[in-house]
Amino acid sequence: MATQIAYYTAEGLQKLKDDLHQLKMVERPKISQQIAEARDKGDLSENAEYDAAKEAQGLLEAKISKMDELLANARLVDTNNVDISKVFILTKVKIKNLNNKAVMEYTLVAENEANLAEKKISVDSPIGKGLLGKKVGDVAEVQIPAGKVQFEILEISR
Repeated sequence: MATQIAYYTAEGLQKLKDDLHQLKMVERPKISQQIAEARDKGDLSENAEYDAAKEAQGLLEAKISKMDELLANARLVDTNNVDISKVFILTKVKIKNLNNKAVMEYTLVAENEANLAEKKISVDSPIGKGLLGKKVGDVAEVQIPAGKVQFEILEISR
């Protein structure tokens, strides 16, 4: 499997580091303690607590491994150097839905920082992919579950 480079804002990268630290320094010792307590209760062959703790440990280690890999392939994007002549990651884009004339504004971010409530959409989402590389005045045709929608790029900013 090819490594997937992911771009982060400083805030997103710090959150990833904080989450990983929480898993390694708080959750990992907690599970080790649960395993030790279950082991102290005797016969491991019929010890459901021990089995559950070992399974939880396996899941935690897989999650830590995945986050370590994410961090190793993370790249910090300096928002001051973002080219705003085209829609790119970390640009804010004002678009008009040509079907219903609704005007929306989104910031394109990495998949793991997407948050619709904060108007942050992933560059990997159908709309994000459709907008990438477009300039002001361009029309992006995007296939969404409801059908094809055309978005006119009204403005690009940081």
